[in-house]
Amino acid sequence: MKRILNVVGARPNFMKIAPIQRQMLMHNSKLEPILIHTGQHYDDRMSKLFFEDLQLPEPQYYLGVGSGSHAEQTAKIMMEFEKVCEKMKPDLVVVVGDVNSTAACSMVASKLWIPIAHVEAGLRSFDRKMPEEINRLVTDALSEYLFTTEKSGNENLQNEGISPTKIHFVGNVMIDSLVYFLEKAEDSNIFADLKIKALEYVLVTLHRPSNVDDTENLDKILSAFEIIQKEIPIIFPIHPRTQKNISAFGWESRVGKLKNLKLLPPIGYLDFLKLEKECKFVLTDSGGIQEETTYLGIPCLTLRENTERPVTVKLGTNEVVGTDTAKIIKDTRLILDGRWKKGSVPPLWDGQAASRITKIILEN
Repeated sequence: MKRILNVVGARPNFMKIAPIQRQMLMHNSKLEPILIHTGQHYDDRMSKLFFEDLQLPEPQYYLGVGSGSHAEQTAKIMMEFEKVCEKMKPDLVVVVGDVNSTAACSMVASKLWIPIAHVEAGLRSFDRKMPEEINRLVTDALSEYLFTTEKSGNENLQNEGISPTKIHFVGNVMIDSLVYFLEKAEDSNIFADLKIKALEYVLVTLHRPSNVDDTENLDKILSAFEIIQKEIPIIFPIHPRTQKNISAFGWESRVGKLKNLKLLPPIGYLDFLKLEKECKFVLTDSGGIQEETTYLGIPCLTLRENTERPVTVKLGTNEVVGTDTAKIIKDTRLILDGRWKKGSVPPLWDGQAASRITKIILEN
């Protein structure tokens, strides 16, 4: 029996760990998967709703680290996770994605000589101003098992001198969750609640500090929204950080005047999935949503200057448009006119990534 600590910290992690936890529990004579929640996302709207929707069990350990600067949060996670590792003496620590919890728990495990598996390894934006990029680099450098979602991940890791024997191209666990819950999302009442119809709205997510903490960038994005909402309604489940900054910048009345912009509190996974699969297109700065829209064949405009998921642009439905108001409007009109690329589903994005990951861990 091998004891494995599966670590989650923020909302995107939950979708990635859920299929892995589920697969490992199917081999409970050989594997003992223990779910650890660091508490990086800690309120009910950002955490509890997703645990329920994804059918994740209550975490055996909840570290409750809460918010803080990157240094404070990372330090708190390290201190609390070290206690868990010393008590549980795991055979493997599995981390997913690129949040502070990912890097912090990897550093703790490495110094305790516990092997690390990184799910979603090798993704690179090549922008070290992004905190997530630092977390990716640190985690990949320390990991024994590097599970990649796309071929660019393999190439990036090998270019950084990581042995090919550690690298495993397994597909995308985000897509595992999407495939698993797609049918269940049809039961969502979100359409009735919002009084909307399929293909008659745009879906927005916006949370990155480079966009929502920067008055110039947020101003340019809101300027685009002001124009777009005149042509098609916008549904915007708003991140607490974004809501806070709109208030801090004195733009509540500006946003309130946009009659076709509907702000929602953070919503659950199944409600969001229903909105995503039925929208006309998505405006986002999220990495995972670039992947989901590519699988679903939904046009996606990424409000960033780069992406660590190039396959979503090369094969998928995504384009990186930055925060240029004119560019956002131009591409919006291409989509509304029916002149957007069709895209295709990348290799191994088939709902079986967690099964491949579990098989490799069992064999090793």
